[in-house]
Amino acid sequence: MIAGVIGATGYVGAELVRLLSGHTEITGLSLSSVSFEGDRIEAVYPNFLKRVSVTLDKAEKVVENSAVIFSALPHGAGEDYGKVCMERGVPFIDLSADFRFGEDEETYTAWYGKSYKYPELRSYAVYGLPELNRQKIKERTGEGGVIIGNPGCYPTAVSLGGFPALAQGLAGPGTVIVDAASGITGGGREPSRAFHYPECADAVIPYKVGCHRHTPEISRNFAAMVRGDPPAVIFTPHLAPMNRGIQSTTYIPLSEPWRSRVVSGTTRPPNKEIEEKTGKIRELYAAFYRDEPFIRVLPSGVVAASNRVRQSNFCDISVHLDQAGTTLIVQSAIDNMVKGAAGQAIQNMNIIFGFDETAGLTAIPSLF
Repeated sequence: MIAGVIGATGYVGAELVRLLSGHTEITGLSLSSVSFEGDRIEAVYPNFLKRVSVTLDKAEKVVENSAVIFSALPHGAGEDYGKVCMERGVPFIDLSADFRFGEDEETYTAWYGKSYKYPELRSYAVYGLPELNRQKIKERTGEGGVIIGNPGCYPTAVSLGGFPALAQGLAGPGTVIVDAASGITGGGREPSRAFHYPECADAVIPYKVGCHRHTPEISRNFAAMVRGDPPAVIFTPHLAPMNRGIQSTTYIPLSEPWRSRVVSGTTRPPNKEIEEKTGKIRELYAAFYRDEPFIRVLPSGVVAASNRVRQSNFCDISVHLDQAGTTLIVQSAIDNMVKGAAGQAIQNMNIIFGFDETAGLTAIPSLF
C-alpha cells in the first residue's frame, strides 16, 4: 500500500516518513513539499540516505497515487485535499487543528482565527485519539470515507493522564490545573524567534499563559469523560530546552470518597494512608488502560519522564497524591513528534485499515 505525505519536509512530515518507511504494510511512499518540490527527500534530510529515496512531488500527484493521505500542513491549508480524498474514498489523516473540533466551527474560529472552507467535510471527521474514539474511527471507516482530526500534542498527554480519574469518579468539584512543557520541535521547522536556540536555551519559559489554543481541546476531552458538569481547566504551557518530548503535570481535586483525612503539615512523608490510596488509584489507572498498547502506567517509585518515551509512541503515566491527600497529581510523558503527532497518526491509519494497531510503532524508546 502506498502512503502519501503532504508537507513531508516539515518536522512532523519527516517523522511520518521515518516511521512509515519501517511499516510492514507500506510498500511505497508518495511525498510532497512546496519548498523542495523536485528534490529528493534524502537531499533535504540526509538521515534517510540508503533508506528512503523519493522525489518530492506536487500534492495533487500525491493524492492521486496514494491509498491513504497524511497532511502535515499548517492550520487552514489542508481542506482542499481532504475534499478530494473524500471524493475518491481515500482516508485523510490531518495533523492540523482543522478537523479536531468537528462541527464546532465557532470554537475553531475563536482560537485559530480561521473559518471552515468546506463545513460539510465534518460529517466525515472523527477526533483521532484512539484511547477515546477507537470505536468511532472503526464505525466511520465502515460507513465510507473518513477524515481523522489528529489530536494536538499537549491535549494528548494531558487527556490521557486525566481520563481514568474523570471516568471513574475520582475527580471532585474544582478546577483542574495543568502545567506542561514541550520540546522545541513543537515550534516547527520555521519557528518564530522565541523558538531559536539563543532565545530558549538554558531556560524553561512559560508562554501563552491562560490563553493557549489547546485549552478548549483539553476541556472538550475531559468533558467526554464525565457524566455531570465538566471541570474548569487552567492550562499553562512551557517551552523546555530539549528537542522533543512533552512532560505534563495535572492537578485534579479528589472527590469526597477519595479525599484523605490527613491534616496538611501534621505528618511527615511517607504517610501510610497516602501511600495506600495512591496504590489504589494506580490500580484503577492500570485497569482502565489494561488493553491499551501504548499506555504504560508506571509502578510505585517510578515517575513518568519525557526522556523515557523518546522516539516512541508510548504515553507514560505516574500517579501521586499531595501530602494532604486532597489532590491527585498525574505525571504524563510523550514524545511530541510521535504519540503527539506522527505516531498517533499512524496508529489511526492502522485502525482504519484493520492492521495491527502497533504496526510500525514497536520501537523501544531511546533513553539517550
